[in-house]
Amino acid sequence: MDRRDALAKMFSAKGVRVNTNRGEAYYDRLKKMMQKRLRELRESPAATKVDIQKVLDAEGLSRRDFMKWASAITAMLMLPASFTPLVAEAAELMNRVPVIWIELQDCAGNSEAILRSDSPTIDELILETIDLEFNETLMAAAGHQAEAHLEETMKTFKGKYLCVVEGSVPIGAGKEWCTIGAKAETFEEHLLKVAGDAAAVVAVGTCATFGGVPAAAPNPTGAVGVQDIVKGKPIINIPACPANPANITGTILHFVLTGQIPELDHLNRPKFAFGYRIHDNCERRAHFDAGEFVEEWGDEGAQNNWCLYKMGCKGPMTFNNCSIVRYNSGTNWPIGAGHGCIGCSEPQFWDKYAYERPMADANIKAPTGGVEKSVDEFGLGLLTAAGVGIAIHAAISATAGKKEEEK
Repeated sequence: MDRRDALAKMFSAKGVRVNTNRGEAYYDRLKKMMQKRLRELRESPAATKVDIQKVLDAEGLSRRDFMKWASAITAMLMLPASFTPLVAEAAELMNRVPVIWIELQDCAGNSEAILRSDSPTIDELILETIDLEFNETLMAAAGHQAEAHLEETMKTFKGKYLCVVEGSVPIGAGKEWCTIGAKAETFEEHLLKVAGDAAAVVAVGTCATFGGVPAAAPNPTGAVGVQDIVKGKPIINIPACPANPANITGTILHFVLTGQIPELDHLNRPKFAFGYRIHDNCERRAHFDAGEFVEEWGDEGAQNNWCLYKMGCKGPMTFNNCSIVRYNSGTNWPIGAGHGCIGCSEPQFWDKYAYERPMADANIKAPTGGVEKSVDEFGLGLLTAAGVGIAIHAAISATAGKKEEEK
């Protein structure tokens, strides 16, 4: 496959969208399964006394706000609107599913993204109500006391708890630099112990899913993702730097609703969150089609919110829903704020994607002709593995025109 074919494939790659029209019989069976699951959870004792309604009241949010959120999360999970009451009920029962959250090799950015919010969303408030049995960053206990609680939790909820992992796993020459607890377990030993009796493992953030920044060259600790270590166990990857709380909440909600993991893509990412390419839902997409690009920071294109592809945006290669869900209470997202996507939810981030290599010479023309450009300027560009540039050419429409003339 030559470079042009590789680029064309990149730009035409189809997402792994969830089939949202599976028929009445399918959704009837799914609803009955969810109702049975929620009935069983409601009859089981709540592990924590944290009640979602009290949390909402404390934040000045009404029941109407909560139901609006439930309606939105139902749509995000690709469920029919009639499932909204079930999603709301599942959110109220989040304190029935025990969670053990372990912290490995990372900056704790995913925890910080949730904890540091001065105006938490309902997604973030929902996470406050889960039965969080163990978290080294948040728990008051330390040392032997913390280890004893972890052992007791694993024994009590064997086969029922979710193991949430934040951070990569060092397995190289430097793995002995990273130990935890009084027994000095390596991170790998700690992960295998906790994941062993879990119902499923949820890797949160790009470090836990694909190695992330710790795995960047020269990768001194031999960092890898959770799925490279844990075998024979359902694993859900929720990458991004940091992972969006909406996607974490949606994944745990799906488990509460069904007792099963959501439908995943080939990288073990939930399809409801990672089934769409950023490029296809980007608010600047029309400028890409029109051949209008930012050429350098501060130019006319930058001032008019034109496409950031020539400035290194990786939207065409990245699958994530952050252009829809956004960050900071849905206020904005990187491209909306004027910076190109850095592909943080894809494998090999940071080495492959996270740069702002100059692409001003890319000579990208309107790929579909655009609404303001000549179709004869149609072309595609290629970002090479060495990362320097983008080659463009093609004149597909011109070629097509010649073929028509030949006919």
